[in-house]
Amino acid sequence: MKVMKFGGTSVGSPERMKNVSSLVTKSGEPVFVVLSAMSGTTNSLVEISDYLYKKNPEGANEVINRLEQKYYQHVEELYSSDEWKQNTRAFLQEEFQYLRSFTKELFTSFEEKNIVAQGEIISTNMMTNYMKEQGIDVILLSALDFMRTDKNAEPDPTYIKEKLTAIMKENEGHLVYITQGFICRNAYGEVDNLLRGGSDYTASLIGAALSAEEIQIWTDIDGMHNNDPRIVDHTEAVRQLHFEEAAELAYFGAKILHPTCVQPAKYAGIPVRLKNTMEPDAPGTIIDNVTVRGKIKAVAAKDNITAIKIKSSRMLLATGFLRKVFEIFESYQTAIDMIATSEVGVSMSIDNDAHLNEIVDELKKYGTVTVDSDMCIICVVGDLDWSNVGFETITTDAMKDIPVRMISYGGSNYNISFLIREADKKRALQNLSDQLFNKVKS
Repeated sequence: MKVMKFGGTSVGSPERMKNVSSLVTKSGEPVFVVLSAMSGTTNSLVEISDYLYKKNPEGANEVINRLEQKYYQHVEELYSSDEWKQNTRAFLQEEFQYLRSFTKELFTSFEEKNIVAQGEIISTNMMTNYMKEQGIDVILLSALDFMRTDKNAEPDPTYIKEKLTAIMKENEGHLVYITQGFICRNAYGEVDNLLRGGSDYTASLIGAALSAEEIQIWTDIDGMHNNDPRIVDHTEAVRQLHFEEAAELAYFGAKILHPTCVQPAKYAGIPVRLKNTMEPDAPGTIIDNVTVRGKIKAVAAKDNITAIKIKSSRMLLATGFLRKVFEIFESYQTAIDMIATSEVGVSMSIDNDAHLNEIVDELKKYGTVTVDSDMCIICVVGDLDWSNVGFETITTDAMKDIPVRMISYGGSNYNISFLIREADKKRALQNLSDQLFNKVKS
C-alpha cells in the first residue's frame, strides 16, 4: 500500500479536490490518503482564535461567517447530486455551529487547538463525501483515534502502530483510506497538532506504521529543485536525494518538505517521493537511503539569521567556557545553526532572536559580544565527504565575490554552509547554480 499526502494547495478548490480523487484511484490499488486543510483555512481558524484571545467574539464571528459562506460555495461546485449537497451542508452547519460555540465561553490554548483542527476535519469529510458520490469504495478514519504524541510532545510511534494496525484490521478491503494530517491527541488525550507543516510528518508516521511501499508527498511543484526557483534562473528538479540530503535541504530553507518528515520513513527504510498535483506524470524527487557518490545535489538558503560573536582572552585553555556559552542559549530555548571557534573566541548563528537581548546580556559576563543581523545561511548539499577531494574548492570558488562571515564544513558528510549578508543572497545562489549545475550547459 502507498501513502499519499496532499497539501493545502492540492485540495485548495473543488476542482483540485476532483483532481486528487482521480489521482488516488488511478492505479486501482489500495491507498492511504492524508489530507491537509484547504489552503487559507488554517489561517482563518488561527485568526478566529486570535480574536477570541483578545475577547472580541464579534470579530471571530465575522471570520466564521465569511469562512462558512466560502465552504457553502464549494459544496455547490464540488457535488452534482442534491443528496450529497444536503449531506455535506448538514455536516458544515454542525462544524460552524461548533466554531461559534467557542465565542460564548472562556478561551484557552486547548480551545485553540480544537479550532485549528477543524480545517483538516472539514477537508477530509468533504473529500470522502465526494468520492462516495462517485461510487468509490472509500472510508474516513479519524487521525484522533490513532495519532498521538507523548509527554515530550513527540510522536509516539509504538502507540500509533498498535492503534492504526488494529483499525486497519477492523476495516479491511477498502480501496481508499482517508485521514487528517497535522492533527493528533497529546499524552493526556487532548486535541493537539504536529505543528505547521505537520501533515508531511503524519504521512511519514503512517507509512512507517503500515510498512508502506512508498510515501508520496503531493504539492504544487515538481519535486525538490536544485536551487530556489523563485530567486534563481534555470533551476531543475533533483530526481534523487539521500534522506540526509533531503533533511539538510529542508532544515536550511527548502520549503517543499517539512524538516521532520523524513525521519520515520528513513528509519523504516521507506522511500519518500515528492510529486506535483499540477503535473502528475512528472517523475518528481525520490528520497531514499541511496548515496550517489561524488555529486552535489542542491543549494538552499535560510533567511533571518543573526550572528553572535563572543571574544574573550580568558577563553584560552579555559575549561568549561563553551559549556557556559551553550547553557545560556539552552536556558532561552534558542537553537544554534552554525558555530566556529578559535583560541580566543566563538561565533554562532541563530534563527530565533526572540530572546536576543537577554542572551547578549548573559554572554557579556564572559567576553566582548558582537551581533550581526540580517544574515543568511547558504547551504550546499550532496556527497561532500572529506574524501571527495576538491568539492569544497568548487563551492568556495563560486562564492569568491561574496563576503562570507562564517563557513561550516565537516559537521555533516552532506553539507557545506556559508553565512553571508541577506543582501547578497540572490547573487550567491545564482553564482552557485552557475558554477555547480549550469556550467556544463554553457
